[in-house]
Amino acid sequence: MSAPIRTTCAYCGVGCGISATPTGPRAVTIAGDAAHPANGGKLCSKGTHLGETVGLEGRLLHPMIGEKRASWDKALDLVAKRFRETIAKHGPDSVAFYVSGQLLTEDYYVANKLMKGFIGSANIDTNSRLCMSSAVAGHMRAFGEDVVPASYGDLDEADLIVLVGSNTAWCHPVVYQRIQAARAARGTKLVVIDPRRTESCEGADLHLPLKPGSDVALMNGLLAWMDQAGQLDADFLRDSVAAPDGFWDAIRAGHDLWTTAKACDLPPTELQQFYEMFAATPRTVTLFSQGINQSIRGTDQVNAIINVHLATGRIGKPGAAPFSITGQPNAMGGREVGGLATTLAAHMDFGPDNVARVGRFWAAPNVASKPGLKAVDLFRAIDEGRIKALWVMATNPAVSMPDAGRVREALAACPFVVVSDVMATTDTTVHAHVRLPAAAWGEKDGTVTNSDRTISRQRALLPLPGEAKPDWWIVTQVARRMGWRNAFAYDRPADIWREHARLTAYQNDGARLLNLRAQATIGNEAYEAMEPFRWGGTPFADGRFPTPDGKARLVPVTQMALQGPLRDWPMTLNTGRYRDQWHTMTRTGLSPKLARHREEPLVELHPQDASALEIADGDLARVATAQGESLFRARISEGQRRGEVFTPIHWTDQQSSGGRTGLLPRPLVDPHSGQPGFKSTPVRVEKVKTEWRGFLILRGAEPVRVPCLWATRIAVPGGALYEVAGNGDPARLEACLPKGDRVEAIDQTRGTRRVAIIREGKLAGVLIVTRSGLLPTRDWLIGQLAVEGVGASVLAARGPGSQLDKGAVVCVCFDIGLNQIVAAIRDQQLVDVPAIGKAIGAGTNCGSCRPALANILTQTSQETLHAAE
Repeated sequence: MSAPIRTTCAYCGVGCGISATPTGPRAVTIAGDAAHPANGGKLCSKGTHLGETVGLEGRLLHPMIGEKRASWDKALDLVAKRFRETIAKHGPDSVAFYVSGQLLTEDYYVANKLMKGFIGSANIDTNSRLCMSSAVAGHMRAFGEDVVPASYGDLDEADLIVLVGSNTAWCHPVVYQRIQAARAARGTKLVVIDPRRTESCEGADLHLPLKPGSDVALMNGLLAWMDQAGQLDADFLRDSVAAPDGFWDAIRAGHDLWTTAKACDLPPTELQQFYEMFAATPRTVTLFSQGINQSIRGTDQVNAIINVHLATGRIGKPGAAPFSITGQPNAMGGREVGGLATTLAAHMDFGPDNVARVGRFWAAPNVASKPGLKAVDLFRAIDEGRIKALWVMATNPAVSMPDAGRVREALAACPFVVVSDVMATTDTTVHAHVRLPAAAWGEKDGTVTNSDRTISRQRALLPLPGEAKPDWWIVTQVARRMGWRNAFAYDRPADIWREHARLTAYQNDGARLLNLRAQATIGNEAYEAMEPFRWGGTPFADGRFPTPDGKARLVPVTQMALQGPLRDWPMTLNTGRYRDQWHTMTRTGLSPKLARHREEPLVELHPQDASALEIADGDLARVATAQGESLFRARISEGQRRGEVFTPIHWTDQQSSGGRTGLLPRPLVDPHSGQPGFKSTPVRVEKVKTEWRGFLILRGAEPVRVPCLWATRIAVPGGALYEVAGNGDPARLEACLPKGDRVEAIDQTRGTRRVAIIREGKLAGVLIVTRSGLLPTRDWLIGQLAVEGVGASVLAARGPGSQLDKGAVVCVCFDIGLNQIVAAIRDQQLVDVPAIGKAIGAGTNCGSCRPALANILTQTSQETLHAAE
């Protein structure tokens, strides 16, 4: 067995350390790295099951020109030639790169250098624009530099943690566990500010379900309360903070408790409770994420939070900071090298001195002198024909961008599209003229930076398969073919890292906190052995900020008028992540374990809204906006506010006939950051009637297109499960079944058809549909994919004896379902989450399901109490 390799997780910005042990050609065992400061050995469900995602299913293994396999030389020559010709004919701004927080810092660096330094355009933007660019803009306005003034250690020392627009229990589970550990150790209070009641609210001291988009009013009201209560830090304001004329007059007018409560649609008593908790707790961390950033006023919302921390001196001290937590593993690394169109490089903007400085360092005579197009504008420019050559790296904008239907049209019309990706077929690669096979997570070598500025090494666990290559190598080869061989003479990631570190230090007289001078001369062996480290120490501990006068800025922000219900679009759409899925599921969609938590894309509605729409739990529903529409399975949830619905971002055409959330949001953006407002699109929901429903189980990994209204593919051990529903004759689904010996059973009364295909004694496929009958559970049939000697009795869809339907899977690590958990709570009279773990194991591995277990325990106890009454 190989020795464990220390690397970092592929998913969110927590940046957890992993100890991975290769166990075969494409197999690894995964454990948390106990020595890593971000997670101390803990992993969430996604990180725990990374080993299920390192196979070669669906991989792009060779360069492709159109649908034909090509050599690397031919593909790279074509890319360089088409980009050179486009620039020569239409100018540097006629080309663009769209990159990703999935890239390593070294990949990001060379892509940014090629575009901004040598092509001479700043038309390189990143999918991080969609998740945290409002935080960047807010930091720049307040601090003068994009610096996150917090670390995870602050969570351990805080007495109050405020989660704003962050379902941390699902999106950053290891951080949530750290919060819960602080609560147990020191009694830290927890307040959750979110329109939805999510699992992050379980056990919180207070949940404020504010009206979407009213965060500025809430935070301005808090600042006014602190001012009136004499809780401002006068010394810090005098010495370290600058306020523009009229700032305090504006805060003191119209931000009283009652006015704020009305604006936020909150009970004044609950709002006052939060304000009093904040005032009484100097050690406060306000942790915010997409609920703040993904808004057309996201930057103002960020600055409203920062204003409160600056004015009360809750910054630069242990346990006191505003804390933006990012969504991608290397979103921060991209920010550091200049991967956003609005920054140049190494935390420098496009000021003339910076342009000249970077030009000298790169020996580049044609450095971009102004910001480029942000993501939404970039794809609009493609649609309008202004951008004629596009290179997409490690992302899937045909799914993830707002108004994704228009993005698809733009990609289809673009004269030349290059996609570097690990997957052969995505919603974006189908539009590519050239596809370049890139290294996947387990094959990459370089560095990443997490949400609290900790830089870690990502190390390759597996050899590169087929002809796949690292992204930095691909970009470097194209740059050399475009004529800049000497400027891109890198042999290894360490060469790029050293250059990046030198640039952060170059003529940096302390104006920028990002300074990696100590890394500029690091040797190759030291690079290989690099331990995680956090740059910047404790920012602003000395009360000085990277602004011309050394003071932070209070930024005047006002609450925008919120839109009421529209005649044709009377509800409001909120979008977000599921606990066990990631982005567009090109990785997590391969994992049978991760598929079990939420098998289908759901639209969540409040019970009263569902009743008015005559939608029952489990129905299909059409969700429509002015941009597009898609189908979802309906789930009735008390956690939704009336008039609002929630859909997940993950599903694509590769996994489902519906669930395409990207088609729905408006392409409206924050005026400062350019970040789209994914959280508040006017929407209409209506029931979709179907005549039959059922499921299809197939052996093997090869996907099929199921000819029906609703079909969602779910990875299972040994194959795939498709949940299906539709109208007309369901017999047409039998075309999806493989060849083999056929057995079938038909119940004319209930309109039920059961068909199984057996080949060489093994179950090759099964289709069960019904018009009015009950469907069997899927688990037993899925298990038969691994059984030898299957016979006609397989159509019973159950083994001998009585078997409990375990229900929806809650604990993916041990495959424990809702019904099993409820039964254990009732039968064994379990009273807390540790007791559930001791009894049946749920929640004892990664811990991601513990908030759900707490919720189930509460509901079960209440139901038992009501039954006793």
